[in-house]
Amino acid sequence: MLPKILFFLAFSLFLVTGSFSYAGDTGYHVINKLTLGGEGGWDYLTVDSAARRLYISRGTHVMVVDIDTNKVVGDIADTPGVHGIALAPELNRGFISNGKADTVAIFDLKTLKVTATVKTGENPDAILYDAATKQVFTFNGRSNNATVFNAATGEITATIALGGKPEFAAADGSGKIYVNIEDTNEAVEIDRRKLSVTKRYALKPCEEPTGMGIDAAHHRIFSGCHNKLMVVLDTNTGKVLASLPIDEGVDGNGFDAGTGLAFSANGAGTLTVVRESSDGKFEVADTVTTQRGARTMAIDTKTHNIYLPTAQFETPASPPPDGKKQRPVPVKDTFTIVVVGK
Repeated sequence: MLPKILFFLAFSLFLVTGSFSYAGDTGYHVINKLTLGGEGGWDYLTVDSAARRLYISRGTHVMVVDIDTNKVVGDIADTPGVHGIALAPELNRGFISNGKADTVAIFDLKTLKVTATVKTGENPDAILYDAATKQVFTFNGRSNNATVFNAATGEITATIALGGKPEFAAADGSGKIYVNIEDTNEAVEIDRRKLSVTKRYALKPCEEPTGMGIDAAHHRIFSGCHNKLMVVLDTNTGKVLASLPIDEGVDGNGFDAGTGLAFSANGAGTLTVVRESSDGKFEVADTVTTQRGARTMAIDTKTHNIYLPTAQFETPASPPPDGKKQRPVPVKDTFTIVVVGK
């Protein structure tokens, strides 16, 4: 009897700590891998579900893929240090944050040609377009602020101090924008009309929040944290509703309003799926094996497929002499989009 009790105690401990790999019941799994090759690293990617296009940052250029045919249909060059891509379909414009140039490139959605550039703060990282006010927001990692400009004219309308290093951001569609502040372990709320920070939320026990998904209907944000947690924040009350175990290396989070599920893309090679249970509590519903390095993500709201970029990596010949962690080197022409779906 005792061995059985010890087994069940150990099993329970694995479940609580999140260190036990198990098959969930969501039905999500890897349904395709698109080996696209090409040069450059990667960061954020953006799905245009209506136009069936996937925009992928590749270090110095943006790769454009048709997600119905899985073919590369274009490339936007000269985007040094590109981090993110935002889209304004009604204006036929797209916007690319160029971290090394401290600029945003404005491009034509039909021709994919860059038509203008806008000067921003230092190292623009996350970027989003607010359709209600027709303004673009860049979140500048080195100058700790946000640049706001008119999407139609490129005219800068505000610079908003954020009080720390911004990471990913999301809009609720009702006047508020939220952004994770990595070095203060907070999320801040921006009023998109006042163009100022209106609230600050502590994300404890989260450390170094990066990716963010938003459930606008229920006023919740889902932040991925470097201490292997996803925290769920109620933006009405300012309370952290849950902290859930994820894998290491998170950089991208998302929320799919069509399924009610939140996701964490973990560089260790997993996708964490979180849901709200019938009693109002949050739980890890699934852990999907993806591929090492797949740390950012984008959701196609039409098919509910999830796209995660990664590559194969070289094995270092020896550890670095200074003992510092070495950034993995991708193997040439192995860049891949992992597609997770049902």
